[in-house]
Amino acid sequence: MAGQSSKAGHDCPRCPRLVAFRKTWRAREPDWFNAPVPSFGPIDARLLIVGLAPGLRGANRTGRPFTGDYAGDLLYATLRKYRFSRGTFAARPDDGLELIDARITNAVRCVPPENKPTSEEINTCRDFLKPTIAEMPKLKAIVALGRVAHETVVKALNGKRAAAPFSHGGRATVGAIELFSSYHCSRYNTNTGVLTPEMFQAVFAAVRKHLDG
Repeated sequence: MAGQSSKAGHDCPRCPRLVAFRKTWRAREPDWFNAPVPSFGPIDARLLIVGLAPGLRGANRTGRPFTGDYAGDLLYATLRKYRFSRGTFAARPDDGLELIDARITNAVRCVPPENKPTSEEINTCRDFLKPTIAEMPKLKAIVALGRVAHETVVKALNGKRAAAPFSHGGRATVGAIELFSSYHCSRYNTNTGVLTPEMFQAVFAAVRKHLDG
């Protein structure tokens, strides 16, 4: 969409189901963020990490991606290990943590019921993902967390899904971008052994090697 902003407004009206859910939680928890969660990190970063959507009691509460729930614990520890952050992650937006050469966003900016956005909501929110990607002048790599994020990133890059299928540890060149894929770092995936910290770290080790190479 020409001229589309990468930022969804505080009261973005575009997805009725998500608007209704947001209003419900604003009434229940008026001190929470309860709005489309903006991207976090420098716009001139070479790496963009794309998650699924804000967690209800995580980013939807705190207003910063992957902040306040378990998925953030694993993600931010891994970013620190591979020198993509500085400072101490304390699971709150005022902890002073800074990202280095990395930026984080979500495929869907608003928290969805049961953490499951619909296909229509994913397609609608791609109007924010596309300009987020386009406004990063030094972008070289994207890490997509989970199949939904992977597939919407491929579409945002005008790639073909068959040429860049999702798999954990997968890698594909889409246009000028190197796309890395991982299972989502959710508590469910780690508790069930679908994703181990070592598997997750291996993805970012590959990203670091790519960027430094």
